[in-house]
Amino acid sequence: MRLDPIDKILILPITRFINNSTTSGILLFASAIVALILANSPLKEAYHHFWEHTFSIGYDEFRITKSLHHWINDGLMSIFFFVIGLELKREIIAGSLSKPKDALLPIFAGLGGMIFPALLYLTLNSSGETNSGWGIPMATDIAFALGILYMIGDKVPTSLKVFLTALAIADDLGAVLVIAFFYTSEISSISLLIGGVFLGILIIANYIGIRNIFFYGLIGIGGLWMAFLLSGIHATIAGVIAALTIPANVKIQDKQFVEKMNKLTNNFKNSIPNDVTLLTHDQLYIIDKIRYYSKAALTPLQRLEHSMHPMVAYVVMPIFALANAGITFSGDISENIVSNVSLGVILGLVIGKFVGIVTMTKILVKFKIAELPEGLQWKHIYGVALIAGVGFTMSLFITDLAFDNELYIIQAKIGIFIASLISGFGGFLILRKL
Repeated sequence: MRLDPIDKILILPITRFINNSTTSGILLFASAIVALILANSPLKEAYHHFWEHTFSIGYDEFRITKSLHHWINDGLMSIFFFVIGLELKREIIAGSLSKPKDALLPIFAGLGGMIFPALLYLTLNSSGETNSGWGIPMATDIAFALGILYMIGDKVPTSLKVFLTALAIADDLGAVLVIAFFYTSEISSISLLIGGVFLGILIIANYIGIRNIFFYGLIGIGGLWMAFLLSGIHATIAGVIAALTIPANVKIQDKQFVEKMNKLTNNFKNSIPNDVTLLTHDQLYIIDKIRYYSKAALTPLQRLEHSMHPMVAYVVMPIFALANAGITFSGDISENIVSNVSLGVILGLVIGKFVGIVTMTKILVKFKIAELPEGLQWKHIYGVALIAGVGFTMSLFITDLAFDNELYIIQAKIGIFIASLISGFGGFLILRKL
């Protein structure tokens, strides 16, 4: 088939760029660098002021007004958490978390990679306002982590990528629970009750077989998300909960789908053409049937995840990085680096993650509760344990929930950048030498 010039010059290169597993991590890193440059340039005041612009949604007295920064962190990031919820449900149903025996190792490794960083942070910040930052070094940035693995290439076994994916998803689930239970403001019982009603509607819709994506979007965003936003529980949690209600079943099974496709393609092959570029009425009917059965053979969960992943990777996360990674360095930078907050984050992400993941993995293997995935050596686990210390997106997100004091926010973000660089390069070098 001959390609059009536009397809060859523009469409295919862009498609390859988007489908490249390292691209999203590179774009996220580039967005953070741009934010840092702007925040330390003559445009720094304009940069910070831009995110404080406010706008509202609603009508008359029913109106919610927030800054652009808040809409990104409360609204746009809900889409990110929605996709995390979809990935989590898929992995539990038919992925690396579906079999208890296979799931034990990454789940407990992820648990160790959350507990040890929090404890290390708390040793330096045992009391006072900085104490609330213990959740910052608990998170792993799955986009960056997997991006590093894919940059290494064929030296990385597929089983290691699966292990890191499962570990990061378990880590994300833990981070979501931490946000829900520990970084929540005063709760409005009425709003929470309304959110529960909308959640019930979503669950019932799933049970009775409603598969319309627009319906779940309307109830999930217009109902559940809005109710959580007003309830005091962070609105991003609504994204995860809504994702778990998305149907994961198909209308037509594999064997029946193949039979239908064979019949329809034969009908199309035997249909009488009209010898022009336009299709006949019969051909259009056949193609509509093919489209219908193709859609019926896909679960709504997988359709949504597949369609939304590029938007999250190439729109949501870069915008989040642009809005949150801009630190203006002023005064004595060295004082901020050696502050208890910054050191707690660095030690937590670099050492705490490594020790927690490796220790829990060794305990489970030593007592034969679980086995190392096929093809993996302990050096692979060491490399992944370091890479898991790249906590960029989730750590930045939790920072804004943990602190109100701008100084502590800056110190935490400095710690996140330093720790992510150390962990990313360290893990890369270990796995590269294998």
